[in-house]
Amino acid sequence: MIKRIISLPKHSSFFLFGSRQTGKTTLIHLLFRKNLWTVDLLLNDVFFPYSKNPSRFRREAVEKIESENIKTIFIDEVQRIPALLNEVQYLMQNYSCQFILTGSSARKLKRGGANLLAGRAVERRLFPLTCAELKDMFKLDNVLRYGSLPAIINKTNNEKTDILSTYVHTYLREEIQAEGIARNIGGFSNFLDMAAGQFGEIVSYSAIARECHLPVKSVQSYYDILEDTLIGFRLRPYRKSLRKRLTAHPKFYFFDTGVTNAVNKRLTGAMDRQLFGRLFEQLIILETHRMLEYQKSEASLYYWRTNHGAEVDLIIEKHGKIIGAYEIKSTPNITGSHLSGIRSFREEHANVPCHVVCTAENAFEIDKVKIIPWRKYLSIVSGL
Repeated sequence: MIKRIISLPKHSSFFLFGSRQTGKTTLIHLLFRKNLWTVDLLLNDVFFPYSKNPSRFRREAVEKIESENIKTIFIDEVQRIPALLNEVQYLMQNYSCQFILTGSSARKLKRGGANLLAGRAVERRLFPLTCAELKDMFKLDNVLRYGSLPAIINKTNNEKTDILSTYVHTYLREEIQAEGIARNIGGFSNFLDMAAGQFGEIVSYSAIARECHLPVKSVQSYYDILEDTLIGFRLRPYRKSLRKRLTAHPKFYFFDTGVTNAVNKRLTGAMDRQLFGRLFEQLIILETHRMLEYQKSEASLYYWRTNHGAEVDLIIEKHGKIIGAYEIKSTPNITGSHLSGIRSFREEHANVPCHVVCTAENAFEIDKVKIIPWRKYLSIVSGL
């Protein structure tokens, strides 16, 4: 059993969001075994009665609490029936019971005006397994190709390929559309292919719209869908002005390298150096994003780029101050030629610590830039 590093409230109620197959249900059943009542809304015989009559849930919950001494109620995939949250609030106000509310999409809740319980339940997010969780099982080449969803751990390569291909086909392409989130099935599928092919690149909504024969607003809304369903996140460019950060072109990273490769149909075959480098950059940024989220850190992530194309892959800002600039290189042989982006960045931010994260075995320094092995970098991130 792999120990997850996420910290969940022991007694207070909480939402736990995460993409499908990140292990939410398994984790809850492992940590909350006693006096637990599970309501799995993925099961049709559970979903349909409550969807037709949400108050039925309240009546059954009261009976469970009073007659069976239930202390914790776990509703899995709560976004499928947002109206249940009104019943949950009533129960919170009148009974001493912990509610655990999990979901693979916050979209229906946050955009549909659902009752988010007015601060009575905190929010947590669960991601694929991290390097810190996998420990000795974390093999760089393997994770770059297949990712780290719990479902693929200890599976053969053929089994991993089947699981990831099915994930992309049944969830990304079908289920998101089946829920009415994206109505243009062909357009969304073409967009998904384009977004995955351009992972980690600066997003041009208009260029993707032309390629997919879609309105620009549709492309923007599709990226919103991927974020709201926790399939990926935008990495925005660093600007001193908050308004300019929000309006400038972001990069987009899918939540798992294996899912990225599955959409791109690159789970098998040779991996060239360019693809290896792009996936390595994605992995380092994903691991940073996950660790900061688990720590509830107030640090924010950006990339930096000038109008002339000089770029630094990752900027970490905390409390209004840049605490580190990181260039990510998938080579152990770092030389001065790899520091062009860092040098441009230093012209504007002379006092910011600058680093290169790479596959070297040992740390060293070039021109006051710290060269850090990727495993050491990940241990540093856990303390930000």
